[in-house]
Amino acid sequence: MQVVIVESPAKAKTINKYLGPGYEVIASYGHVRDLPSKDGSVDPDADFHMLWEVDPKAQKRLNEIATAVKGADALILATDPDREGEAISWHVLEVLRQKKAIKHQKVERVVFNAITKQAVLDAMKAPRAIDVALVDAYLARRALDYLVGFTLSPVLWRKLPGARSAGRVQSVALRLVCDREREIETFVPKEYWSIVARLATPRADEFEARLVGADGKKITRLSVGTADEAKAFRAALDSAQFRVRSVEAKPVKRHPQPPFTTSTLQQEASRKLGLAPARTMQIAQRLYEGVDLGGETVGLITYMRTDGVDMAPEAISATRSAIGKQFGPRYLPGVPRKYTVKAKNAQEAHEAIRPTDPGRLPKEVARHLDAEQARLYELIWTRTIASQMESAELERTTADIEAKAGARTLDLSATGTVVKFDGFLTLYREGKDDEDEDEEGRRLPAMSAGEGLDKREIQTAQHFTEPPPRYSEASLVKRMEELGIGRPSTYAAVLAVLRDREYVKLEKKRLVAEDKGRLVTAFLESFFKRYVEYDFTADLEEKLDEISAAQIDWKQVLRDFWKDFHAAIGATKELRVSQVLDALDEMLTAHIFPPREDGSDPRLCPTCGNGRLSLKMGKFGAFIGCSNYPECRHTQPLTGDGSPEGDGKRVLGLDPESGDEVTVRVGRFGTYLQLGEAKDGEKPKRSSLPKGLAAADVDLDTALKLLALPREVGKHPDDGEPILASIGRYGPYVQHGRTYANLENGDDVLNIGLNRAVTLIAEKQTKGRGPRNAAPAGRTLGDHPTLGGPITVRAGRFGPYVNHGKVNATLPKSTDPEALTLADAVALIDAKAASAPAKAPRKTATKAAGTKSTSAKSTGTKTKAAAKTTAKAEGDDGEAAPAKKTAAKKAPAKATTGKTATKAASAEKAPAKKTGKAASAE
Repeated sequence: MQVVIVESPAKAKTINKYLGPGYEVIASYGHVRDLPSKDGSVDPDADFHMLWEVDPKAQKRLNEIATAVKGADALILATDPDREGEAISWHVLEVLRQKKAIKHQKVERVVFNAITKQAVLDAMKAPRAIDVALVDAYLARRALDYLVGFTLSPVLWRKLPGARSAGRVQSVALRLVCDREREIETFVPKEYWSIVARLATPRADEFEARLVGADGKKITRLSVGTADEAKAFRAALDSAQFRVRSVEAKPVKRHPQPPFTTSTLQQEASRKLGLAPARTMQIAQRLYEGVDLGGETVGLITYMRTDGVDMAPEAISATRSAIGKQFGPRYLPGVPRKYTVKAKNAQEAHEAIRPTDPGRLPKEVARHLDAEQARLYELIWTRTIASQMESAELERTTADIEAKAGARTLDLSATGTVVKFDGFLTLYREGKDDEDEDEEGRRLPAMSAGEGLDKREIQTAQHFTEPPPRYSEASLVKRMEELGIGRPSTYAAVLAVLRDREYVKLEKKRLVAEDKGRLVTAFLESFFKRYVEYDFTADLEEKLDEISAAQIDWKQVLRDFWKDFHAAIGATKELRVSQVLDALDEMLTAHIFPPREDGSDPRLCPTCGNGRLSLKMGKFGAFIGCSNYPECRHTQPLTGDGSPEGDGKRVLGLDPESGDEVTVRVGRFGTYLQLGEAKDGEKPKRSSLPKGLAAADVDLDTALKLLALPREVGKHPDDGEPILASIGRYGPYVQHGRTYANLENGDDVLNIGLNRAVTLIAEKQTKGRGPRNAAPAGRTLGDHPTLGGPITVRAGRFGPYVNHGKVNATLPKSTDPEALTLADAVALIDAKAASAPAKAPRKTATKAAGTKSTSAKSTGTKTKAAAKTTAKAEGDDGEAAPAKKTAAKKAPAKATTGKTATKAASAEKAPAKKTGKAASAE
């Protein structure tokens, strides 16, 4: 018997079928060991000795693997063909050696780029040893990420309240977003004018020509800068005589793009399918691991984490065969196309991402896939096929026009492009992040040199230059790859971390830097500039690649890095908060204090009239305060958005019924509305703002409607009971009896109609969320592989979770419940069961929660406890969650103590989805 180790159970099941009897394929469920979240996991004083800890949820699986290996003739490590896959094989082998399960058995490593029977059988014929250089590169990367995250994040917590974490790649990616924001803020628009003549040939065929020169001087896009200049050119053209000076037609070829790499797949899926990089990789993983096609489980695409653009000869041959069958010989080039990697720091030379069988058409496999899988497979298939198709043939025509206006000669130009043969364009066109004017398809009428032209109209238009656009997820991934920052296989995780940390947000498919992210970047640029420089990060990636090629010693890279980095950390120990604030205030001036339209000083305090506004730091983060504090208590949010001003509120007007002031205010949990003030111990009525409604957009009428919630939408047609709409702790909702249904994107709590409300209520009840005490049925993923019994994914009051018997495990924020696999669910269930604490007596727990000493202890140890979780505070894999979890656990104890609890309970209502966990993280 030979034991084969792979990562996932789906992969194990498929490969077991291919290998047949004599093999036992077991899944490790990904990584089995990691650096524990405590000081000393990487010890620079012991030549970077790394202390590994077996994941509790992996312990049982490792025992099963060890038992199987002890009775086996050979151990075959068949994890993924990249650094991470090599590392998993190494970890498994190390654990088995510690368990003394490896004795006489032969140990081999095999890799395959696709999960097909032929690929797996071929790999089994070509075993090798574990690649030590790849493992060293993994160790160096993991140690660097640990040292940066574990060492730098606590500095942020001490010097910059509200900051969450810093990381080797995460912080540089964040800087890209923040630098673009700074470019936009400091951009000064420039006026320019375009002048276009609409002309006609002697045959009355019309076309447009643009002014490009005058009196022997070239006119560029920005040359005409005022209305007076534009009027002068227009007057000259109105009186001019036009003729064709020359016509030139040039053949142009457009070549197809290479097949997908990890990076380009993420970019195109974002542009064409609207998928986030993390979601793209989840779907690609399922296509790679295998899909049941009428009784046969087969991988549909090759391995999806790759920098390579080449394809195996047999794959190229199959692709060319598919082109000949589908499109005919005219679309097949004479020789196969060969592509080379252009990206900086390209990693191991794996194949590009392609279909395992190009003859498997998207329309044929679509019925075996869900909608997203089908769309992504079609995208990969079309890009692969197009990459081997004939080039498109175009004809680009340029006509130079002469305009004589008295003694003046003005030059105009008209261009047009016509597709003569579409070639690969018949199947595929690459998307663009920022669409430019495309002349493709604009045809010029027939004309010849010397022909006179009639003037139809002269058009002038005013324009202003625009700042560079914010990054989309696709364009940020592209920029990171161009600069050599991080590895394409980690980009999805890095972007997810930035959003989870609330450093950036996604608005209209563009990444916008949040205030928290701007502060962190400004702090790092001020005091750790070298470590967020693009070149430094890219150079470090190059060294990691050199390690993987066995060119340099991995520990020497760590020694060189740690020497300077440790000194930089030490230099911040004596750094005062006032110094930090001064540096951030100066760097973020354009963001915090943008110029006012009336030209007045943006730093002048509007309350006292003579104080200076500057950046201040509070318990919950940064804000703007007056230099005359405490005499002047003016405060305002970091950026002006029409929310509170002066004493922290903005008056909208008076309530016509009570005569009380209606105000917009900022509280601990964000912006909210308030009617009047507290009277006779009675709290005033308050309402949080619905998601998507900015404080600046709130007027008196909207505020009164929100404060009047809940409102009756109408009577339910089944029982005549009222359906109410309101805003609760978790956002806007509709209610019918004991059924509560959250509103979806596009629904307005103030305007939702009866039909829509009835639909939401019905959908909620269908999902099993009718009466509150009714357990949701959920979607069954399968039976637990070791314990038996069904595992289901369900929608809970506090978010989606997985259930097995009496064990419930909440899904991570970044996990899509629809994409959750049985393997992922088993890992969550096992981890939850292993970490479940013994129940404490109720009396003791209540007493502890109510004492000040407990709260003080909790508060005092928060930073220390959180620091112990920073071992994962920034890996390229985005594993920074533990720090957040630790902080979240500490917050409730503090929030239930004495006056703090009373004050918190009487404070303004928390906005939607603002749980204790979220509040504590601010």
